[in-house]
Amino acid sequence: MKRYVIILLLLALVAAGCAKKEVTKPDDQQQKQSEGDKAQKDTADNVADKQVPTKIESIDSKDASTLSVSELEGIFKDLFFDYDKYDVKENYQPTLKSIASWMTKNTGARLSVEGHCDERGTNEYNLALGDRRAKAVRDALVALGVPSSKIDVISYGEEKPLCREQTEECWAKNRRAHFVVLTKAGK
Repeated sequence: MKRYVIILLLLALVAAGCAKKEVTKPDDQQQKQSEGDKAQKDTADNVADKQVPTKIESIDSKDASTLSVSELEGIFKDLFFDYDKYDVKENYQPTLKSIASWMTKNTGARLSVEGHCDERGTNEYNLALGDRRAKAVRDALVALGVPSSKIDVISYGEEKPLCREQTEECWAKNRRAHFVVLTKAGK
């Protein structure tokens, strides 16, 4: 008998816990405000996603004013990496020295180093590897005298390939560090 009473009590407690709760709808004003806040946030997110670095258009620096845009882009050549590696090869030292020299002469310039990978590996792994590649290049430039505050790093992993074929030659083109001048140069 005690057993039945305990079972009935437990069933009553369970039934009480499962009772329907009254659903309250927010009034129209709260709902509109919430939708407005969401729209503002979405707009702010879209603006942040659409910010594009400034392409090199003109150079104000006296030393660099004689260089054309194509010559400047030649200074900022991509650096390429071996499969699953992020060490900067010794043969890129002349390129890094040119960039460091240009950055030193153009004190108003800021630089972004983008780390890229080929499509092999998981997205998470490639984002981490791209980050290590970008940071290795930044560290090499800092060692050559460029202030670290003038260099941003970002990893795109496998998201922005130069080549989409599935060949070793194509994958090698995608394993790179790419430079973007964020602000115009000037002294």
